[in-house]
Amino acid sequence: MTHTPPARASSFRPATYKHFHRIAWLATALTLCVIVFGAFVRLSDAGLSCPDWPTCYGRAAWPQAASEVVDHAATAIREFESHKAWREQVHRHLAATLGVLVLVLALLAARRRRFGVLQIVGASLLVALAIPLYMQGHVMAALGIAALGEAILLLAALRWSNIDLARAAALTLAVVIFQALLGKWTVTMLLKPVIVMGHLLGGMLTFSLLLWMAWRATVQPIVLVHAPALRRWTLGAIVLVAVQIALGGWVSANYAALACGAGGWVTDAHHYVDFPKCIGEWWPHADFREGFVLWRGVGVDYEGGVLDGAARVAIQLAHRVMAIAVFAYLVAFAVRLLRTPGLRGWAAALALLTCAQVALGVLNVKLALPLPVAVMHNGGAALLLFVLVSLLARLKRPD
Repeated sequence: MTHTPPARASSFRPATYKHFHRIAWLATALTLCVIVFGAFVRLSDAGLSCPDWPTCYGRAAWPQAASEVVDHAATAIREFESHKAWREQVHRHLAATLGVLVLVLALLAARRRRFGVLQIVGASLLVALAIPLYMQGHVMAALGIAALGEAILLLAALRWSNIDLARAAALTLAVVIFQALLGKWTVTMLLKPVIVMGHLLGGMLTFSLLLWMAWRATVQPIVLVHAPALRRWTLGAIVLVAVQIALGGWVSANYAALACGAGGWVTDAHHYVDFPKCIGEWWPHADFREGFVLWRGVGVDYEGGVLDGAARVAIQLAHRVMAIAVFAYLVAFAVRLLRTPGLRGWAAALALLTCAQVALGVLNVKLALPLPVAVMHNGGAALLLFVLVSLLARLKRPD
């Protein structure tokens, strides 16, 4: 017997504010928008279009013309580009709106904890105070105050249980604050690859945490005898997908998506992108040691990439090889789900998304990284996480 009656809601669904689940789902949807729009910003080379932070050439919105910012100090870092600046600043505003929603969730979840609201508000005020300090040039003081706010949230998450999702909400707020720091460092460290990759992973982690909370606050579980085994399968899939997302972020941050073109890069109509081979070979010369150096110092402008062809080829090959492993595992998992009554819809969704991701990856290479396809590839990774995290949140063994 594989199916048993659903458990009572009280045994699974946490005791939360009556609208908590609605806010959590809204925040989850907004996070997906932020991830996809962030990919659009990064892939359209607009990541440094507002060289100051959190303003854009000193403005809360963005300038409309270069004449408006001719005397601003940020113009010494980067010339103003009106068609790009709005993308970066809209992304920041979307992320700020998400931060407010996560703060509301943390306050609602902590309201029954002793001094819970005070800890959430205090940590948030410390982080808010760090922003004007940073803008006034007190960088280390701002970093120290923000770190204190983060420490308060992390300690609260360690101390609190998760019966009312207080631990998950405090942890999610801490992750969102760190995401804001990564967003700042993405600009101030001139698209340093390890920061760009970390920012992508942080967005996916935020999405996963919010999705997990939304499911736990919304519905009864999927009760199955084989739930523990399926949860292990799911955790393995999440780990593999996370590694592949990190590799994809590393490919993007190092501008290695087209490294397998003739001559190592696509520069004109006579050059082509090779697939499934790479530069005409199954395993060309690749410098893995140089390609996976995570930290290269401060002050280097990484826009356009700084690695040579062999290092970029190594990054591209690693992403392709890992894609094969992830594809095999996810297809096997989908087959396992297909054999489980009640989970065939999830199996179909997982299989379709996996095949779509592979197809989008191939099209990225064959079509020389068209912006819509590249953005959809990022969105597809988030949708894969949606299926896997949803299963992890809902699968439960019978009492």
